[in-house]
Amino acid sequence: MKTRFYLIALSMLLSCNVLAQQTSTLDIHQLTDKYFLPGVGILNELLSIPNDSHYPEQLWPNLEWCEQNFQARQWGVERLETDGFPLLLASKNHPTATKTVLFYFHMDGQAVFPEQWDQPSPFTPTLKKRSPNGSWETIPMNTLENDYDPEWRVFARSASDDKGPLAMFLTAWDAISEVGFSPDYSIKVVLDFEEEIGSPHLASAVVRHATKLRADMMLIMDGPRHVSNEPTLSFGARGISEITLTMYGPRADQHSGHYGNYAPNPAFRLAQLLSSMKDEQGRVIIPGFYDGIVLTDAEKKILRQVPDIDEEIMRKIGIAEFDKVGETYQESIQYPSLNIRGFSSGSVGMEARTIVPAEAIAEIDVRLVPESDPERLFELIRQYIQDQGYHILDKDPTEEERITYPKLIKWEGTISYKAFRTPFDSEPGIWLNQAMVKAFGKEPIRKRISGGSLPIAPFVDALDNIPAVTVVTVNADNNQHGPNENLRLGNFKEGILTAIAILSSSLID
Repeated sequence: MKTRFYLIALSMLLSCNVLAQQTSTLDIHQLTDKYFLPGVGILNELLSIPNDSHYPEQLWPNLEWCEQNFQARQWGVERLETDGFPLLLASKNHPTATKTVLFYFHMDGQAVFPEQWDQPSPFTPTLKKRSPNGSWETIPMNTLENDYDPEWRVFARSASDDKGPLAMFLTAWDAISEVGFSPDYSIKVVLDFEEEIGSPHLASAVVRHATKLRADMMLIMDGPRHVSNEPTLSFGARGISEITLTMYGPRADQHSGHYGNYAPNPAFRLAQLLSSMKDEQGRVIIPGFYDGIVLTDAEKKILRQVPDIDEEIMRKIGIAEFDKVGETYQESIQYPSLNIRGFSSGSVGMEARTIVPAEAIAEIDVRLVPESDPERLFELIRQYIQDQGYHILDKDPTEEERITYPKLIKWEGTISYKAFRTPFDSEPGIWLNQAMVKAFGKEPIRKRISGGSLPIAPFVDALDNIPAVTVVTVNADNNQHGPNENLRLGNFKEGILTAIAILSSSLID
């Protein structure tokens, strides 16, 4: 028994020594420079494939591209069936690994309206530089063969969200493979093709395929850096749920001259109901909405380490004051939010008519934090609406309901995914911090939680509370989800560097 233990220990020691020698001779900055141009080629090829999540026929070529590219690198590839579009799992096993790292990317993109883009097609990657007047000027992509400016950008849908990070990862893998380096841990990569529509089938699929997805930690390659564009790690993300409220007035639109002052206007009623949910400082006043969230002095100190300047944030987005849910921007995103993302009733402009509208509709999103259970928040909001005298429906009202209940409202609610948060001193937190220092020579900005939502909670729940950290690489001003989405070349190169640093950092116990 002692002999066997000695041999195992000796084997691990030799592995560590070999790895240390490999790492010490690995010039990650030189590798990044060498593989930058091939990486741009990978990026442009991937960006040229349309990927609107609402059209599955666009997603299949993306899945097939990913299959072919991982297989070409001798990775194992498997489609994981869901109740919607399949996930793709790529695996690279290390024969003596004691740890497995699961990487998450998503390959789908938001809808595009080509007429809103300053180029012929959102799916033709276009290199641009900023002109002296502040506009973006197209330059030939082959300019990069002889010249480079970190401020130049590639414009295309999903350049930053989220095909750019996958191109960074594949480029980094090619770079370390050329020099014969192999991570000392096994890797699994899961690719989601429905993230931009809320990953509606992900939670059940992760439970179904939990054994195949099993890992010791999870890294999410998605999202922008801090606005300072300094290297950043994010240790959590808010979850999201949605509510659609439909307020009913008369059965059909009515002439406002004949029935104004007589038929209740559903737009006014819905506006009054929604405005009553917050005070003048922007705080939700529904009883219990913020219960369970208490920021300690130690936690506030962590938040203050993020180099935000609230005055600059307000100036950037064009506001004179911010809602007083928290004392700072970072504090504000530690709480659940209640947001009206859209309101519709009647018509405006050239289509306006003098009517009392038949209905008013509000789209609401509720951002979640780990302390807030979405089912509980839903119940609090429903109870509040009932307390205002409304009869809540789950379908359009019948004639009997119309003449029975003075206040009718329809509720449609969905929970996309919950929030997650990982401690800074967790195993992936310490390991990633070391990798970032190796790449950049300084500590990264570490965010306790990010304001945006990611479908990671299903993995955390199904994989025994797996610790998860988001490695964010793209520029914050990338216009993701909107027209003219872009990826700054300096961020693309540093993203490759980040991925090489992670792949070449030891995870041996």
